[in-house]
Order: sequence, then C-alpha cells, then structure tokens
Amino acid sequence: MLRFDIAPVCSNAYRFQATMSFAIAALYLFTPYKWVAFLLAFGGLLRGFVSPHKCVSYKLFEGITGKFDWSKKINAGAKMFADKIAGIAGLAMAISWVMDSGIGVIPATAILVFAFIDLATGFCAACWAYGAWYKMKAA
Repeated sequence: MLRFDIAPVCSNAYRFQATMSFAIAALYLFTPYKWVAFLLAFGGLLRGFVSPHKCVSYKLFEGITGKFDWSKKINAGAKMFADKIAGIAGLAMAISWVMDSGIGVIPATAILVFAFIDLATGFCAACWAYGAWYKMKAA
C-alpha cells in the first residue's frame, strides 16, 4: 500500500540507514556492547511507526545525499515497513540482552545479513516482501 500521507523518502539515505543497522548488528554480535540494540529499536520504531522525517539520523543522511545530489525520492510505505521490522528485531535483541538470553543473536544475524545486502546492492528484502504482499493481496 502506497503511503501518500507521508512525504516521499530518499532511498539513498536509507542505504546509509542500512549501514547503521549493519554496524549496530555487528556490534551486538561481536562485542560486549549489547545495549546498542536499543538504538536500533528506537530508530526503527520511530521511523516505522511515527515518520522517517522525525528521525535525526534520517534527516542527517537525507541532508548528506541532497548535498551531493544523490537524492532519489520514493514512496515511504515500503521503507516504513522495513523500519517496523528492524525496530521489532532491535526490541527483541534488547529484551534478550536484558533477560540474559542468547536468542537475540537470531534477529541480530538477520539484520546483519539483510542490511548488508541493502547497503551493498540497494535491494531491500522487506521492501520487496511489502510489495509482493500487496500484489498478491490485490490478485
């Protein structure tokens, strides 16, 4: 479902956001700094459930891409869906850490893999699933 109630977002700024998600997942998996999951959860939930335009990191990355004329505007719906997934995964990672459970490595590994694919190729698996769901639902 296309979101016309929210201004379009910059897809290249979201690639920078994927880089941040990748870095957070790597820190979570390979260092003792598990608290970084709260950053992923907060950012993902803010961008996914409120608006990407309210997020400081998105504003920064949108400014950078605009300065270098890399801005490519797309509909916000699919990216907000991806942010909801990232926010929920970050929340699961954070809760897992607080409860001293190792289950948080599962969402962290998924974020690590899919964020790397997005930042390296520009292919957003959650965005693809979002579009496929609505195409299948319409048929």
